[in-house]
Amino acid sequence: MEKRMTSGEIAKKTGVSQKTVRLYDEKGLLKPSGYSEGNYRLYDNEALAVLEKIIALKQIGFSLEEIHDNLASEKNVDITEVLTRQLRILEGRKYEIEKAIAGIHSVLLREKEPDWDSVAEIVKSMQMDQGADVNHFQALLHNAGEDWYVTIYRSLGLREHAKVLDLGCGYGKLWRNNWTEIPTGVTVDGYDLHGSWADDFAEYVEQNKRALTDGTEVKLYFEDVEEAETWEGIEGNVGRHGGYDTVIAHYLLDFIKDKEAFFERMANALTPEGMCSVNGASVSREHAFWKGIFGKLQLKTEFLEEREAKSLGKKEEFRSFLSRYFSKVENTTLGSLMRYTDANELFAYLLDRYPEAKKYLTEKEAVLKEYFVSEIKQKGAFLLPKSTDFQHCFK
Repeated sequence: MEKRMTSGEIAKKTGVSQKTVRLYDEKGLLKPSGYSEGNYRLYDNEALAVLEKIIALKQIGFSLEEIHDNLASEKNVDITEVLTRQLRILEGRKYEIEKAIAGIHSVLLREKEPDWDSVAEIVKSMQMDQGADVNHFQALLHNAGEDWYVTIYRSLGLREHAKVLDLGCGYGKLWRNNWTEIPTGVTVDGYDLHGSWADDFAEYVEQNKRALTDGTEVKLYFEDVEEAETWEGIEGNVGRHGGYDTVIAHYLLDFIKDKEAFFERMANALTPEGMCSVNGASVSREHAFWKGIFGKLQLKTEFLEEREAKSLGKKEEFRSFLSRYFSKVENTTLGSLMRYTDANELFAYLLDRYPEAKKYLTEKEAVLKEYFVSEIKQKGAFLLPKSTDFQHCFK
């Protein structure tokens, strides 16, 4: 006859406390196989196997309610799907924790005696920076073509011995992802603040500088690009080498308070034939893509048309603003493809992309998901075209 275990014995075998075993009993997760004469709970090997499953699911982040549901429908559940969904949830939590850690580090690095006003300002800035990073993380997960930062880099057309000024260089993906492709003799002066992702980029530069082509150098300056003192140093470099051939300010303008002074300084830092590359307003081809799908499904497209018109207005306004500082402004549209194989994930993206239409999209969730599933089944994946406008500005 199989020997049964007390709650203390089964707890010891699995490394949890007796209190935990009792909690799982109360939650309906782990039922005893019987009771002793003294009315103590007793457990058999089948109960031991169930407890081990509970512990495993708890370790990978499932709540007790989720564990209960998974165990109750164990024979009918797609374990791969459950684990994949849980992985996405945990990755999201991990990123949130990393953001909080980075925010605290940033405050401590920038402020010797922080007050709550400075904390709020710095954390707000960090959140904007990290928001851009989240978008890049999503692009890495779903990118169906060339690396986005390779596409941007190639659009710059850097030549040998060029002098480059990168304002708000951040994590340095533009350079990291093209490290061995930077032409001979190029000098990159990158500017950002301590406590941003640039700290990590500085370590990367130091560790990988020997892999650069001959005469190529990447230098980082931890200074505020809105401070006059910073630009005095930049102007000193301009005086020594005659100006920068390329000035870059990508994913930065939301952080800049005095845009007029900023653009005037950027223009002054250029050589006569130099180019400034910025992105401040864009009309994504994604809007037209969704309009086509919604029209095919006989769904409303007004919110898509409104978003497209609003984006176009901002783009024209931004172009007009740039024309005050540059004699020629060329629009460069860079495209990419996102690949989705999960209809639920694609629908979640759609809700995030168009929050103003969340109520309507939720009402049409079944119709949209049915279409997504059909496309994925027929083509192997749902390909979503995206694009971003960059403005190349010349003196």
